[in-house]
Amino acid sequence: MKRIAIYCGASKGKDESYMNEAYQLGKYMAQQEYELVFGAGSVGIMGAIQDGVLDHGGQAIGVIPNMLNEREITSEKLSELILVDSMHERKNKMAELADAFVMAPGGAGSLEEFFEMYSWAQIGIHEKPIAVFNINNFFGPLQTLLNHMISEGFIDAKYSRLAPLCDTKEQLFETIHNYKPLGVRTYD
Repeated sequence: MKRIAIYCGASKGKDESYMNEAYQLGKYMAQQEYELVFGAGSVGIMGAIQDGVLDHGGQAIGVIPNMLNEREITSEKLSELILVDSMHERKNKMAELADAFVMAPGGAGSLEEFFEMYSWAQIGIHEKPIAVFNINNFFGPLQTLLNHMISEGFIDAKYSRLAPLCDTKEQLFETIHNYKPLGVRTYD
């Protein structure tokens, strides 16, 4: 395993610990010789993770659609910038490049990109590890929703372990390394 795709926000959040932990995650990735695959932004959680990686000699590969590159703050420090034509191409390219998928705090875009990888795992498009970096229990409410979906029969119970919440960067990488594919979704 070499490359980790991280879906996260271009905002920094209200608590400075989000940015601090994001930077430490990037630093840890570089020290462990993982490459970052992400949305190419230089601000918010994205920028903090990237800075942690690059400040410690790691590699950061940014993937961004042309239309966002023209409107957003694309990092100028990237090891590699990949421009694509659409958000669909961005997600496909990130999935192709990555050996594992992680979600860190962010908004609707982060959720959308991450849950595409989640649903792809359910239907067998990939068998790559998935995990969630749960800074400040940010994703506690999301886990409650997923548990509700499972208890109501909309997600198979075996997927309760598909995207575990990890409170530390060490736990996050231990989870990724010990990942076992859960198999495809079955229909009753």
